[in-house]
Amino acid sequence: MAKRVKRIKAGSAAGFILPSLLGVALFFLVPFIGVFYYAFVDSPVNGRFAGFANFTSLFQNRAFLNAASNTLLFSAVSVPLVMVLSLALALLLNTRIYARSFLRAAFLSPMVIPVASVVLMWVILFNFTGSLNVMLHSFGYAPIDWMKSEWARFVIILVFTWKNAGYNMVIFLAALQGVPKELYEAARVDGISWHRQFGRITLPYLLPTGFFILIMSLINSFKVFRETYLVTGDYPHESVYMLQHYMNNMFKQLDYQKLSAAAIVMAIVIALIVFVLLRVERRASA
Repeated sequence: MAKRVKRIKAGSAAGFILPSLLGVALFFLVPFIGVFYYAFVDSPVNGRFAGFANFTSLFQNRAFLNAASNTLLFSAVSVPLVMVLSLALALLLNTRIYARSFLRAAFLSPMVIPVASVVLMWVILFNFTGSLNVMLHSFGYAPIDWMKSEWARFVIILVFTWKNAGYNMVIFLAALQGVPKELYEAARVDGISWHRQFGRITLPYLLPTGFFILIMSLINSFKVFRETYLVTGDYPHESVYMLQHYMNNMFKQLDYQKLSAAAIVMAIVIALIVFVLLRVERRASA
């Protein structure tokens, strides 16, 4: 009787899980297999096995190398910046400051604003004839072509930070509120300074949350495309030409081989970085 009940429960569970598994297979697994196929053939139609020729061609392509270096540089700058800023905001809002609830909602608002509206705002601000250049001109400075010069990289970093800092702040804030208050009270009684309290109490409790935010921010930084594409178009200034731009252009040119090879390289790099971070987090938590 017990075995029959178990079989009925297992069948019911499989019935609920099956639609999800079919969806994952159809929209993730099958396309993933297709990417591997295209990466190792010489043509998308009746292609023959080409070995690693597509990857060799990829690493000899100046556009890809520029996109890869820009993406890595962007991640190396924007991810630490957004983490430090979001942690600072969380520490600030964890205190009893005026209009704390309003500030929490305000910092989180970029997550709920449609991307098109966000882009329109930044275009108005950083366009050559936009608000920022009008302000510079009023103070006697020459206007700057923000999106067609090296300044474009700083603009995209600013947009990424503004877009993601609020979400990370909320996660950090939830972790901060989970730190036992008794530890801070004991530290204050012992006369321990605030920066030593942060290093010895706050930081150890924030490590798991911090590594999670680090990994998610890193993945998001590799996928920064919509904002850059909507602001600058298919071929932006070379300082903000990212891997997603390269793959989008390869798709438009029907060069599925290079597109697939670039996608595999990006996936491998992200997986290696995440693997290293998880190992570091495991050692830090031990």
